[in-house]
Amino acid sequence: MAGLFESAGGGGAVLALDELEASILRSLEVQMLELIGPGPGGEGDGSGDPLAALFAEGPSKAPDDPALARLFPDAYGDPARPADEESREAAGEFRRYTELDLRARKREDALQVVRALDGLGGEGGLVNLDAAACLRWLGALNDLRLTLGVRLEVTEDDEQGLYDLPDTDERKPLVMAYLWLGALQESLLEALTD
Repeated sequence: MAGLFESAGGGGAVLALDELEASILRSLEVQMLELIGPGPGGEGDGSGDPLAALFAEGPSKAPDDPALARLFPDAYGDPARPADEESREAAGEFRRYTELDLRARKREDALQVVRALDGLGGEGGLVNLDAAACLRWLGALNDLRLTLGVRLEVTEDDEQGLYDLPDTDERKPLVMAYLWLGALQESLLEALTD
């Protein structure tokens, strides 16, 4: 079935994509790279002075963009309640020393997908992934789905309602992408457990 992962054995997976699916997925991942931002030193691939990168400190405040806040949540405090001063300080300290690494990992996950899709030469085809690449793709798909979920304001209570949106609803293309990414993610998990 086009568009879903199948087990390739040995912890790997294979994905058959048509040209449109590959183009949509690549476009979404490029947008994810833009959202995450460049690496240390302003370079998109994160390469630069390795010593400076080792001692670089990240931000101490949560991002203002709700999608970025979902991708880089506070490590302390209850998300359902306003944070007290102690939780804010602890979250800020944790974020300062971990967010750059988390951003780099998310950037590498997205780049893994883009590079694999670029390997198709702008056409559809089979993407063969080894076990390590499967984990990168799983992370990248999860990040895309979380971001689209925030943009669409999806909650657990109304996710079923997404299937019933009329074709005239302007959110329909994003909802279709959100649901497809969920199916991709689920099929990759199943392929990894086969």
